[in-house]
Amino acid sequence: MQVIIYSPRPNAGRIKIFIPFKEAGLRAQIKLVNTSFYHPQQKLWSVVNTTEKLEEIKRILHPHYELKPEARALPVTPLALSEKALLLMAKYEQKLILKAYSQNTIRSYKHEFSNFLTFFENAVIDELTKDEIEGYLAHLINKFKISEVKQNQAVNAIKWYYEKVLQKPKEYYNITRPKKTKTLPNVLSPDEVYKLINAPKNIKHKTILYTIYSSGLRLGEVVNLRIRDVHSKAGYLYIKDGKGKKDRKTVLSHTLLLLLREYYKKERPAYWLFEGQDGGKYSPRSVQAIFRQAMASSNINPWATVHTLRHSFATHLLQNGVNLRNIQVMLGHHSSKTTEIYTQVLGISNKKIESPLDTILKNNKFDTNI
Repeated sequence: MQVIIYSPRPNAGRIKIFIPFKEAGLRAQIKLVNTSFYHPQQKLWSVVNTTEKLEEIKRILHPHYELKPEARALPVTPLALSEKALLLMAKYEQKLILKAYSQNTIRSYKHEFSNFLTFFENAVIDELTKDEIEGYLAHLINKFKISEVKQNQAVNAIKWYYEKVLQKPKEYYNITRPKKTKTLPNVLSPDEVYKLINAPKNIKHKTILYTIYSSGLRLGEVVNLRIRDVHSKAGYLYIKDGKGKKDRKTVLSHTLLLLLREYYKKERPAYWLFEGQDGGKYSPRSVQAIFRQAMASSNINPWATVHTLRHSFATHLLQNGVNLRNIQVMLGHHSSKTTEIYTQVLGISNKKIESPLDTILKNNKFDTNI
Protein backbone atom coordinates (compact mmCIF):
# COMPACT_ATOMS: atom_id res chain seq x y z
CA MET A 1 0.00 0.00 0.00
CA GLN A 2 1.40 3.39 -1.07
CA VAL A 3 1.30 6.87 0.46
CA ILE A 4 -1.52 8.92 -1.06
CA ILE A 5 -1.76 12.71 -1.31
CA TYR A 6 -5.36 13.69 -2.08
CA SER A 7 -5.52 16.63 -4.49
CA PRO A 8 -7.37 19.37 -2.59
CA ARG A 9 -10.36 21.13 -4.07
CA PRO A 10 -9.78 24.87 -4.81
CA ASN A 11 -11.63 26.05 -1.68
CA ALA A 12 -10.53 23.22 0.64
CA GLY A 13 -8.91 24.31 3.89
CA ARG A 14 -6.71 21.21 4.28
CA ILE A 15 -4.67 18.78 2.17
CA LYS A 16 -5.33 15.17 3.20
CA ILE A 17 -2.59 12.53 3.26
CA PHE A 18 -2.81 8.77 3.81
CA ILE A 19 0.36 7.16 5.20
CA PRO A 20 0.40 3.35 5.64
CA PHE A 21 1.27 2.07 9.09
CA LYS A 22 4.57 0.55 7.93
CA GLU A 23 5.88 3.95 6.73
CA ALA A 24 6.96 5.12 10.20
CA GLY A 25 9.83 7.25 8.87
CA LEU A 26 7.65 9.24 6.47
CA ARG A 27 5.00 9.62 9.16
CA ALA A 28 7.56 11.09 11.55
CA GLN A 29 8.65 13.65 8.92
CA ILE A 30 5.07 14.73 8.18
CA LYS A 31 4.45 15.08 11.92
CA LEU A 32 7.19 17.76 12.03
CA VAL A 33 5.59 19.83 9.24
CA ASN A 34 4.01 23.06 10.49
CA THR A 35 0.15 22.84 10.59
CA SER A 36 0.24 19.01 10.33
CA PHE A 37 -2.55 17.19 12.18
CA TYR A 38 -3.59 13.54 12.52
CA HIS A 39 -7.29 12.64 12.34
CA PRO A 40 -7.71 9.23 14.05
CA GLN A 41 -11.30 8.66 12.90
CA GLN A 42 -10.36 9.12 9.23
CA LYS A 43 -6.85 7.63 9.66
CA LEU A 44 -5.50 10.56 7.65
CA TRP A 45 -2.94 13.30 8.15
CA SER A 46 -3.60 16.81 6.90
CA VAL A 47 -1.80 20.13 6.46
CA VAL A 48 -3.11 23.57 5.59
CA ASN A 49 -3.97 23.93 1.89
CA THR A 50 -1.41 26.21 0.25
CA THR A 51 0.66 25.75 -2.89
CA GLU A 52 3.87 26.00 -0.85
CA LYS A 53 2.69 23.40 1.66
CA LEU A 54 1.67 20.98 -1.10
CA GLU A 55 5.12 21.24 -2.69
CA GLU A 56 6.76 20.74 0.72
CA ILE A 57 4.96 17.48 1.45
CA LYS A 58 5.64 16.27 -2.10
CA ARG A 59 9.37 16.80 -1.51
CA ILE A 60 9.22 14.94 1.81
CA LEU A 61 7.26 11.99 0.44
CA HIS A 62 9.03 11.73 -2.96
CA PRO A 63 9.13 9.19 -4.58
CA HIS A 64 6.87 7.11 -2.33
CA TYR A 65 3.53 8.82 -3.01
CA GLU A 66 0.80 8.93 -5.62
CA LEU A 67 -1.50 11.87 -6.19
CA LYS A 68 -5.23 11.07 -6.24
CA PRO A 69 -8.34 13.23 -6.53
CA GLU A 70 -10.44 13.31 -3.39
CA ALA A 71 -13.58 11.20 -3.94
CA ARG A 72 -16.76 13.09 -3.22
CA ALA A 73 -20.46 12.67 -3.81
CA LEU A 74 -21.96 14.10 -6.99
CA PRO A 75 -24.99 16.38 -6.60
CA VAL A 76 -28.35 14.76 -7.31
CA THR A 77 -30.15 17.22 -9.55
CA PRO A 78 -33.91 16.61 -9.66
CA LEU A 79 -35.87 17.32 -12.84
CA ALA A 80 -39.08 19.35 -12.93
CA LEU A 81 -41.94 17.41 -11.35
CA SER A 82 -44.98 16.41 -13.39
CA GLU A 83 -48.44 17.63 -12.43
CA LYS A 84 -49.22 14.26 -10.84
CA ALA A 85 -46.00 14.38 -8.82
CA LEU A 86 -46.70 17.96 -7.71
CA LEU A 87 -50.05 16.85 -6.26
CA LEU A 88 -48.29 14.08 -4.31
CA MET A 89 -45.68 16.54 -3.10
CA ALA A 90 -48.35 18.99 -1.91
CA LYS A 91 -50.06 16.23 0.08
CA TYR A 92 -46.69 15.14 1.46
CA GLU A 93 -45.73 18.67 2.55
CA GLN A 94 -49.14 19.32 4.11
CA LYS A 95 -48.75 16.26 6.33
CA LEU A 96 -45.27 17.37 7.41
CA ILE A 97 -46.61 20.80 8.35
CA LEU A 98 -49.54 19.33 10.29
CA LYS A 99 -47.08 17.15 12.22
CA ALA A 100 -45.20 20.38 13.14
CA TYR A 101 -41.86 19.24 11.72
CA SER A 102 -39.07 21.83 11.67
CA GLN A 103 -38.38 23.80 8.50
CA ASN A 104 -35.02 22.06 8.11
CA THR A 105 -36.65 18.62 8.28
CA ILE A 106 -39.41 19.62 5.86
CA ARG A 107 -36.82 20.97 3.41
CA SER A 108 -34.71 17.81 3.65
CA TYR A 109 -37.65 15.41 3.30
CA LYS A 110 -39.11 17.32 0.34
CA HIS A 111 -35.75 17.30 -1.44
CA GLU A 112 -35.32 13.54 -1.04
CA PHE A 113 -38.94 12.77 -1.93
CA SER A 114 -38.73 15.00 -5.02
CA ASN A 115 -35.75 12.97 -6.30
CA PHE A 116 -37.71 9.80 -5.60
CA LEU A 117 -40.77 11.03 -7.53
CA THR A 118 -38.61 12.07 -10.47
CA PHE A 119 -36.96 8.66 -10.69
CA PHE A 120 -40.34 6.87 -10.70
CA GLU A 121 -42.07 9.45 -12.91
CA ASN A 122 -43.82 6.78 -15.03
CA ALA A 123 -44.70 4.42 -12.18
CA VAL A 124 -47.61 4.28 -9.75
CA ILE A 125 -45.87 5.49 -6.59
CA ASP A 126 -48.41 4.02 -4.18
CA GLU A 127 -47.87 0.53 -5.60
CA LEU A 128 -44.06 0.37 -5.66
CA THR A 129 -42.52 -2.71 -4.05
CA LYS A 130 -39.76 -2.84 -1.48
CA ASP A 131 -37.38 -4.26 -4.13
CA GLU A 132 -38.08 -1.35 -6.48
CA ILE A 133 -37.42 1.19 -3.72
CA GLU A 134 -34.17 -0.52 -2.74
CA GLY A 135 -33.20 -0.54 -6.41
CA TYR A 136 -33.60 3.24 -6.39
CA LEU A 137 -31.35 3.53 -3.34
CA ALA A 138 -28.73 1.31 -4.99
CA HIS A 139 -28.91 3.63 -8.01
CA LEU A 140 -28.13 6.65 -5.80
CA ILE A 141 -25.20 4.85 -4.17
CA ASN A 142 -23.70 3.58 -7.45
CA LYS A 143 -24.17 6.70 -9.56
CA PHE A 144 -23.88 9.55 -7.06
CA LYS A 145 -21.71 7.90 -4.38
CA ILE A 146 -24.04 9.16 -1.64
CA SER A 147 -22.88 8.82 1.96
CA GLU A 148 -24.45 6.62 4.63
CA VAL A 149 -26.04 9.72 6.16
CA LYS A 150 -27.54 10.72 2.81
CA GLN A 151 -28.80 7.17 2.29
CA ASN A 152 -30.55 7.23 5.65
CA GLN A 153 -32.11 10.61 4.84
CA ALA A 154 -33.53 9.16 1.61
CA VAL A 155 -34.89 6.11 3.45
CA ASN A 156 -36.53 8.30 6.10
CA ALA A 157 -38.18 10.56 3.52
CA ILE A 158 -39.52 7.62 1.48
CA LYS A 159 -40.77 5.65 4.48
CA TRP A 160 -42.47 8.77 5.80
CA TYR A 161 -44.67 8.92 2.71
CA TYR A 162 -45.76 5.30 2.91
CA GLU A 163 -46.16 5.16 6.69
CA LYS A 164 -47.51 8.63 7.52
CA VAL A 165 -49.24 9.81 4.34
CA LEU A 166 -50.56 6.44 3.09
CA GLN A 167 -50.66 5.05 6.67
CA LYS A 168 -49.24 1.67 5.73
CA PRO A 169 -47.73 -0.44 8.54
CA LYS A 170 -44.01 0.00 9.25
CA GLU A 171 -43.33 -3.62 8.41
CA TYR A 172 -44.77 -3.10 4.91
CA TYR A 173 -41.71 -1.19 3.73
CA ASN A 174 -38.89 -2.40 5.96
CA ILE A 175 -36.24 -0.83 3.73
CA THR A 176 -32.62 -1.92 4.16
CA ARG A 177 -30.42 0.70 5.79
CA PRO A 178 -26.62 0.98 5.77
CA LYS A 179 -24.76 -0.53 8.69
CA LYS A 180 -24.35 2.18 11.29
CA THR A 181 -20.81 3.46 11.64
CA LYS A 182 -19.61 3.38 15.23
CA THR A 183 -17.36 6.40 15.61
CA LEU A 184 -16.28 8.18 18.75
CA PRO A 185 -17.23 11.86 19.05
CA ASN A 186 -14.63 14.44 18.08
CA VAL A 187 -13.56 16.08 21.36
CA LEU A 188 -11.27 19.00 22.19
CA SER A 189 -8.97 19.05 25.19
CA PRO A 190 -9.68 21.59 27.98
CA ASP A 191 -6.70 23.68 26.83
CA GLU A 192 -8.01 23.69 23.24
CA VAL A 193 -11.46 24.75 24.43
CA TYR A 194 -9.97 27.59 26.46
CA LYS A 195 -7.96 28.88 23.48
CA LEU A 196 -10.93 28.57 21.13
CA ILE A 197 -13.62 30.28 23.21
CA ASN A 198 -11.30 33.14 24.15
CA ALA A 199 -10.09 33.76 20.59
CA PRO A 200 -12.86 36.24 19.59
CA LYS A 201 -12.31 39.88 20.58
CA ASN A 202 -15.96 40.79 19.95
CA ILE A 203 -17.89 40.25 23.20
CA LYS A 204 -20.98 38.86 21.46
CA HIS A 205 -18.93 36.32 19.53
CA LYS A 206 -17.05 35.33 22.67
CA THR A 207 -20.27 34.97 24.70
CA ILE A 208 -21.85 32.76 22.03
CA LEU A 209 -18.94 30.29 22.17
CA TYR A 210 -18.93 30.35 25.97
CA THR A 211 -22.66 29.60 26.00
CA ILE A 212 -22.44 26.65 23.60
CA TYR A 213 -19.62 24.97 25.48
CA SER A 214 -20.57 25.74 29.09
CA SER A 215 -24.14 24.45 28.66
CA GLY A 216 -23.68 21.79 25.95
CA LEU A 217 -25.96 23.40 23.37
CA ARG A 218 -26.68 22.49 19.77
CA LEU A 219 -26.22 25.15 17.10
CA GLY A 220 -29.98 25.64 16.66
CA GLU A 221 -30.48 25.92 20.41
CA VAL A 222 -28.03 28.76 21.00
CA VAL A 223 -29.60 30.96 18.30
CA ASN A 224 -33.08 30.26 19.72
CA LEU A 225 -32.21 31.37 23.24
CA ARG A 226 -34.35 34.20 24.58
CA ILE A 227 -33.34 36.62 27.33
CA ARG A 228 -36.01 35.06 29.54
CA ASP A 229 -34.32 31.65 29.17
CA VAL A 230 -31.45 32.73 31.44
CA HIS A 231 -32.55 31.85 34.98
CA SER A 232 -29.72 33.38 36.98
CA LYS A 233 -31.25 32.92 40.46
CA ALA A 234 -32.14 29.25 39.94
CA GLY A 235 -28.88 28.63 38.09
CA TYR A 236 -29.99 27.09 34.80
CA LEU A 237 -30.58 27.79 31.11
CA TYR A 238 -34.01 26.88 29.75
CA ILE A 239 -33.94 25.30 26.29
CA LYS A 240 -37.30 25.64 24.54
CA ASP A 241 -38.18 23.46 21.56
CA GLY A 242 -34.88 21.61 21.40
CA LYS A 243 -34.36 18.65 19.10
CA GLY A 244 -37.52 16.57 18.90
CA LYS A 245 -39.63 19.56 20.12
CA LYS A 246 -38.47 18.88 23.69
CA ASP A 247 -37.94 21.52 26.39
CA ARG A 248 -35.20 21.00 28.98
CA LYS A 249 -32.97 22.69 31.53
CA THR A 250 -29.19 22.68 31.48
CA VAL A 251 -26.42 24.02 33.70
CA LEU A 252 -25.74 27.77 33.79
CA SER A 253 -22.04 28.41 34.40
CA HIS A 254 -21.23 31.11 36.95
CA THR A 255 -18.46 32.31 34.65
CA LEU A 256 -20.90 32.50 31.74
CA LEU A 257 -23.40 34.44 33.85
CA LEU A 258 -20.81 37.14 34.57
CA LEU A 259 -19.96 37.35 30.89
CA LEU A 260 -23.65 37.46 29.91
CA ARG A 261 -24.21 40.44 32.22
CA GLU A 262 -21.27 42.28 30.68
CA TYR A 263 -22.52 41.40 27.18
CA TYR A 264 -26.09 42.53 27.99
CA LYS A 265 -24.95 45.94 29.29
CA LYS A 266 -23.03 46.54 26.07
CA GLU A 267 -25.32 45.04 23.41
CA ARG A 268 -28.80 45.48 24.99
CA PRO A 269 -30.63 42.71 23.08
CA ALA A 270 -34.41 43.19 23.03
CA TYR A 271 -35.88 39.67 22.89
CA TRP A 272 -33.44 37.07 21.57
CA LEU A 273 -30.34 36.60 23.69
CA PHE A 274 -28.16 36.88 20.58
CA GLU A 275 -29.55 39.21 17.93
CA GLY A 276 -28.32 40.18 14.47
CA GLN A 277 -27.91 43.69 13.14
CA ASP A 278 -31.57 43.88 12.12
CA GLY A 279 -32.76 42.91 15.60
CA GLY A 280 -33.83 39.39 14.64
CA LYS A 281 -32.21 36.31 16.12
CA TYR A 282 -28.64 35.46 15.16
CA SER A 283 -28.27 33.11 12.19
CA PRO A 284 -26.68 29.63 12.46
CA ARG A 285 -24.31 30.53 9.60
CA SER A 286 -23.02 33.51 11.55
CA VAL A 287 -22.28 31.28 14.54
CA GLN A 288 -20.45 28.83 12.26
CA ALA A 289 -18.40 31.72 10.84
CA ILE A 290 -17.48 32.84 14.37
CA PHE A 291 -16.39 29.31 15.21
CA ARG A 292 -14.27 28.94 12.05
CA GLN A 293 -12.51 32.25 12.72
CA ALA A 294 -11.83 31.27 16.33
CA MET A 295 -10.58 27.86 15.24
CA ALA A 296 -8.18 29.38 12.72
CA SER A 297 -6.75 31.94 15.13
CA SER A 298 -6.34 29.41 17.98
CA ASN A 299 -4.71 26.81 15.65
CA ILE A 300 -6.59 23.80 17.07
CA ASN A 301 -8.12 20.65 15.54
CA PRO A 302 -8.96 21.77 11.97
CA TRP A 303 -11.85 19.33 11.63
CA ALA A 304 -13.70 20.55 14.71
CA THR A 305 -17.22 21.97 14.28
CA VAL A 306 -19.61 23.93 16.47
CA HIS A 307 -21.05 20.58 17.61
CA THR A 308 -17.58 19.55 18.82
CA LEU A 309 -18.06 21.99 21.72
CA ARG A 310 -21.16 20.02 22.77
CA HIS A 311 -19.22 16.74 22.60
CA SER A 312 -16.43 18.33 24.63
CA PHE A 313 -18.93 19.57 27.24
CA ALA A 314 -20.24 16.03 27.80
CA THR A 315 -16.80 14.42 27.84
CA HIS A 316 -15.34 16.96 30.25
CA LEU A 317 -18.30 16.50 32.60
CA LEU A 318 -17.56 12.78 32.64
CA GLN A 319 -13.92 13.53 33.37
CA ASN A 320 -15.11 15.63 36.30
CA GLY A 321 -17.13 12.69 37.63
CA VAL A 322 -20.67 13.88 36.82
CA ASN A 323 -23.36 11.18 36.77
CA LEU A 324 -24.27 9.94 33.30
CA ARG A 325 -28.00 10.39 33.90
CA ASN A 326 -27.50 14.07 34.74
CA ILE A 327 -25.50 14.55 31.54
CA GLN A 328 -28.25 12.84 29.55
CA VAL A 329 -30.83 15.28 30.93
CA MET A 330 -28.66 18.33 30.24
CA LEU A 331 -27.94 17.20 26.67
CA GLY A 332 -31.63 16.38 26.05
CA HIS A 333 -30.97 12.81 24.89
CA HIS A 334 -34.09 10.64 24.71
CA SER A 335 -32.14 7.44 25.27
CA SER A 336 -29.28 6.82 27.68
CA LYS A 337 -27.60 4.79 24.92
CA THR A 338 -26.94 8.03 23.02
CA THR A 339 -25.15 9.50 26.03
CA GLU A 340 -23.23 6.30 26.78
CA ILE A 341 -20.98 6.83 23.76
CA TYR A 342 -18.97 9.27 25.90
CA THR A 343 -18.18 6.51 28.37
CA GLN A 344 -16.07 4.86 25.68
CA VAL A 345 -13.60 7.70 26.07
CA LEU A 346 -13.14 7.57 29.84
CA GLY A 347 -14.43 6.20 33.16
CA ILE A 348 -16.78 8.09 35.48
CA SER A 349 -17.71 8.52 39.14
CA ASN A 350 -20.32 10.63 40.95
CA LYS A 351 -19.57 14.16 42.10
CA LYS A 352 -21.38 17.48 42.33
CA ILE A 353 -22.32 18.97 38.94
CA GLU A 354 -20.21 21.90 37.85
CA SER A 355 -19.88 23.40 34.38
CA PRO A 356 -16.59 22.27 32.81
CA LEU A 357 -15.93 25.92 31.93
CA ASP A 358 -15.64 26.77 35.64
CA THR A 359 -13.39 23.75 36.18
CA ILE A 360 -11.00 24.85 33.42
CA LEU A 361 -10.62 28.30 34.95
CA LYS A 362 -10.25 26.93 38.48
CA ASN A 363 -7.77 24.14 37.75
CA ASN A 364 -5.46 25.96 35.32
CA LYS A 365 -3.32 29.05 35.65
CA PHE A 366 -5.06 31.00 32.93
CA ASP A 367 -5.83 34.70 32.86
CA THR A 368 -9.34 34.91 34.37
CA ASN A 369 -9.80 38.58 33.52
CA ILE A 370 -12.73 37.92 31.14
